[in-house]
Order: sequence, then C-alpha cells, then structure tokens
Amino acid sequence: MKSELTSFDVAAVVFELNHEIKNARIRKIYQTDPTTLIFKLHRPNEPPFHLLVESGKRINLTSYVLQKPSRPPAFCMALRKHLENGRITDLTQLEFERIVTIKIRKKAGEFQLIVELFREGNIVLVGPESKILQALTYKRMRDRNVLRGELFQYAPSRARNPFRTSRKDFDEIRDFGQLMIVKALTKFLSIGGLYAEEILLRTRISKETKSEALGKPELDKIFAQLQSILSPLTAGKIQPCIVVGENGKSVDVTPIHLKRYEHLRAKSYERFNDALDEFYMETTLKTGMAQATRKSEHQLAKLQRVIDRQQKALEDSKGEITRNKKLGQLISAHLGELQLLQQRIMSEKENGKSWKQIISDLENEKALIPARYFQDLDSKHRILTVSLRGSVIQIDLTRSVQANAATFYEKAKKSQKKLEGTKKAIHRTRAKIEELQQQKQKIVEEPKLPPVRREKAWYEKFRWFQSSDDQLVIGGKDATTNEILIKKHTESHDIVFHADISGASFVIIKTEGKRPSEQSLKEAAQLAASYSRAWKETLSTVGVYWVHPRQVSKSPPSGQYLKKGSFIIRGTKNYIRNVPLAVAVGVQIEDHARIIGGPPEAIRKHTSIYVELVTGERKSSDLAKQVRGMLAEKAPKDWRKQILGTPLEEIQTFIPSGKGDIKSA
Repeated sequence: MKSELTSFDVAAVVFELNHEIKNARIRKIYQTDPTTLIFKLHRPNEPPFHLLVESGKRINLTSYVLQKPSRPPAFCMALRKHLENGRITDLTQLEFERIVTIKIRKKAGEFQLIVELFREGNIVLVGPESKILQALTYKRMRDRNVLRGELFQYAPSRARNPFRTSRKDFDEIRDFGQLMIVKALTKFLSIGGLYAEEILLRTRISKETKSEALGKPELDKIFAQLQSILSPLTAGKIQPCIVVGENGKSVDVTPIHLKRYEHLRAKSYERFNDALDEFYMETTLKTGMAQATRKSEHQLAKLQRVIDRQQKALEDSKGEITRNKKLGQLISAHLGELQLLQQRIMSEKENGKSWKQIISDLENEKALIPARYFQDLDSKHRILTVSLRGSVIQIDLTRSVQANAATFYEKAKKSQKKLEGTKKAIHRTRAKIEELQQQKQKIVEEPKLPPVRREKAWYEKFRWFQSSDDQLVIGGKDATTNEILIKKHTESHDIVFHADISGASFVIIKTEGKRPSEQSLKEAAQLAASYSRAWKETLSTVGVYWVHPRQVSKSPPSGQYLKKGSFIIRGTKNYIRNVPLAVAVGVQIEDHARIIGGPPEAIRKHTSIYVELVTGERKSSDLAKQVRGMLAEKAPKDWRKQILGTPLEEIQTFIPSGKGDIKSA
C-alpha cells in the first residue's frame, strides 16, 4: 500500500491547493502528532477549512476531525507565533521534486513554510530574511544544514524537471549506456519508478531494454507518453481515483488513471484532495491499528510476566505455610523432650561447663533421649539445631520451646495473608489481561475512522437556536455580525429583537412567512436579553422590544453618525418586560455531536444533554472546560471522547460577555 506522495501527486495537489487556499488566512495551527500539522484556514463570510501537512508523507485538505493534544508542542507554538492570522499568498512545488513551499504574508514580512515529502521528511519555517526560524527536525548534512539561524537551502534536485525537458534533451538518455531504461528514466527525470514503468508500459517498450539501444522512434514514443501524463496536471484536467485491490483494500491513490491498474477497480473523485484525504486516513487507521495491536501485545506480554511472578510467589507462600506449620507441629509434638534438652544445655552452662564440652557430651549420648534430637549448637547466637522426623529445626535458646513453636505458627499465618494478597493480585492481573484481549479484539474487528468534519450551516457563524416551535432564531455576536445579520439575512417577514439597553446584539426570528408563537417570541427575547450588557452587569432581568425589518434603518438623522453594527429604529416598539437572563449549552447528537446554545426552554426541547448558565464572574475559558466535562458525563459513553475533544471556543461562543457561572441544582 502506498505510503507517500509521488512527484506527480505533489504537482496535482499543489495545482488544486493554489485555487483552494490562496489568499486564505491562517486562523489556528494544531500539531496532532510528532509529524502532522493541521492549519485551520478561513476567508471572509466562508466556513473554515483545514489543511493537513504530514512530514515525509502528504499535504492535502482534510474533512476529518483529528484528536488534538491538550498542550501543543513547542514546534506548533512557534508556528502559531509567526504564522497565525497570516495570509497565504502562494503555494508552489520546487521544480518537480517532492518539496512544497507555502508563502505567508504578515506585517513582519513574508514567511515561507517548506514541506519536504521525501524520505523521513521535514517541515521548516523560514523568516523574511530567508533564515531558518524553526524546523521539525534539525540536522547537518553533506550538502546543506537545517539549523536555526542559518540561511535556508533547498535539498538539491536529484534529476531534471520533466516540464522543462525538451525532446532534444531526451537523446541524453542513451548516455546511460548499459543501464536499463526504467532506471535511466528515474535518474534522468524526477518522476520516480511508478511513472517510469507506466510510461514504458504505455509505449510497450521493455523496461529492461538497455538505454544505449534505444533509437529515435523509441525515444519519440517515450517522450510523447511523458507529455500525455504531464498535460492533465498543467491543464487541471486530472481524473483522481483510489485504486481498490481484489481484496477490497485500497492499493494506491493517483491523479490520473494508470494502465498498470486497469485490471483493478477505480473509485473516482472530483478533487484529488478528497481522494488523498480518504486514502491516507485509511492507511493512518491501519497504521494506528497495527501500532495499537503491537502495544496491546507488549502490554499482554508484560502482564503475563507479572502473573508468572505472582504465580511463583503463590506457590512459594503455599510452601512456606506447609513448612512452618509442620515445624511448629513437630516442636509441639516433642515439647517435653525439647524442653529437657534446652534445660540441660542451659543448666550445664550455668554450672560452668564450656560450650565445647556440652556439645561433646550430647554427641556421645546420641542413643539417649533427649540427646538423640541434637544436631548442632551455635554458641555465639544461642541457636540449637535439632532433627525431628527428618526435619532440621533451629531453636532459639533465649526463648521457651513453646515460644519457638508459636514463631513458626506465626510465620505460617503471615504466609497465609501473603497468599491471600497474591491471589487477589493474580485476579486483578487476569482481569487486566482479559480487558486488554477484548480491546485488542475490538481494534481488529471494529476499526473506526476519525469523525468527518461537519459542514456548518450559514447561520452557525452567528449565535442561533431552534425555538421550541422549531423556528430558527439568529443573533449577532459583535458589531460586524450585527451588520451582516440585518443587512444580508433579514427578510421583510422576519421579526427583529433588541434588548432595551445599549451594548446588545440584534436577534431575528426567521419566520418564513409564518406567524411566530408566543413561546418563540419569548425565547427570542431571552436570547436578546442574555447576550446584552445586562449579563455583564449581572442583572436578573431586562426589557426587550421587537420590530419589523422595515422599521430598522441604517440612515441616521441629518448631522448624526451611526457606528458599525448600530441601526435606527423607527415607529412603534413592541415591548416584552422583565425578560430573565439565562442560557443553556447542550449537545445535539445525530451523525455528529453538535454544540448548541440558547434559552433553556428551547435547548431542553431539542436535547436532554445540557448545562444551564447564569450570570457570574467566572471567566469563559474555565467555565467552558467545566461545561464540556459536564456535557461529556451526561452523554452516552460512545460520544464522551468526541465531546471532550470539542474545541473550547465552540462552547465559549455561547457564554455571554465572556463570563458566567453554572446554575446550581
């Protein structure tokens, strides 16, 4: 399965990307793993879109939502510092190499992001003075260095650019002499082995033909087929496809149909970016599955070693229990004889006998009781060694025989406790092994692609909600969106709301010509009230009025000026008094988990997973984290991970005035 882009792929994707991302601004940069970056891009009045760059592998627009780390790596932070809010002015392929240069214009000058897609790859940020500011990987090489502060140098071209190669230049291929033509083509042109073979397949010239043996007719054919492959790239008339093998698995992704794959099924796409996105997400999934499987196997092997040690400890404990019980029982069974032996030894010592003499006397009386049990005596430590029924036992002469027996019974009890603890540990380890085995099986049986990024509706750039009666209610977020909402999205039959306080957003009900219910009017008024200065001032209620669109004007009285987002209201205002300030933030689960927010009654109608907010002093970043966690807890288990991965800004947009609190139960 293909693992990296060819030069042809790079040429095709760069052609598309130039039309897709040129003049877009970089809103945010994420680093999802050590080699992968996601650029969140946007243009005015358009939904954001995302560019994925994977060092040494690919560059394409992506519709998949990838998990982002809670703390961005240092490389990502450096890119954010220099590139965020910059405008992409150009995107080019270096000659016909697997190197892409993205130019970004900021006030400080023009920055370049160099993406190397060959071998292990690299991503290098170059500043306005052509010096390296940051690199994914720093290295010293024979032909150049990638080091911070040094002038950036591109990797040297390995062969000719086929776009700049004439038919006359092609005669030089004969100079490769005995080298097979398929290898000569890859050395002569920057086209790679796949396309060298494709060209020869189309010309029906054997790839093993010696270069020096080629005549003018053969070189004419090779050159003609090269042009036929290159022309769709320059004309933008490619036919992107994913090649599917006989086993149903993807084999390759190409910008044009290749003869070498004509016996296989091809899944066509309108954009090469879409084909790359799907193909590489599938390969990433497979790689992830393989890595997860290897990790599981490593963990299982580790746990098996643990359980082997625990099993040995269990057997050792059993042995210690049996041995110590037996020794205690033997002492108890020969209590009288052992007491006599102990008394004799200690008495003789007190009467002046030497230890040596005591031992000698006992050795000479082996045929008699109790001397027959004697085996050895450690005079220094006062340890008597006896032999009872084939078992060798050490008796502490400083303690009574009964106390010695009790010591062995106590050791047996301790070993029993240890055994019980080991049994529990083995049970826990086996449970972990079973859980890991189930997880491993699930990885194999239920591989899951990351969720596809949902295309947002036009009104989602504003604050919005569906009323309890399913009417769309939209509110501005700031002066700019207020202006856009009234000028571009308000129709004559809509209703316009505004809180009776300066510093408030306009809110409209999209009536679609239908008379709104009292409930919808009440909820729209609550949105207008909550997203006004009244929330910041922690008022409990505020008045709201509504008017018809014809009453809203951008033309001020003579001699007056209206600032951006402000309008003149003429005629009668319809007041709704004492509107309570309250907001709910919830999650609507369908194909995706979507954050929604608005008046609590309306949100409750559309989801059971929500959190109510009231006025307060907690800043939105902290509050949004708590809300996200609470929503995840209330959600079904399968959706929790996705909800926890929701960007905080999606929740913060529903927190009025950037602060508030959780409503107490």
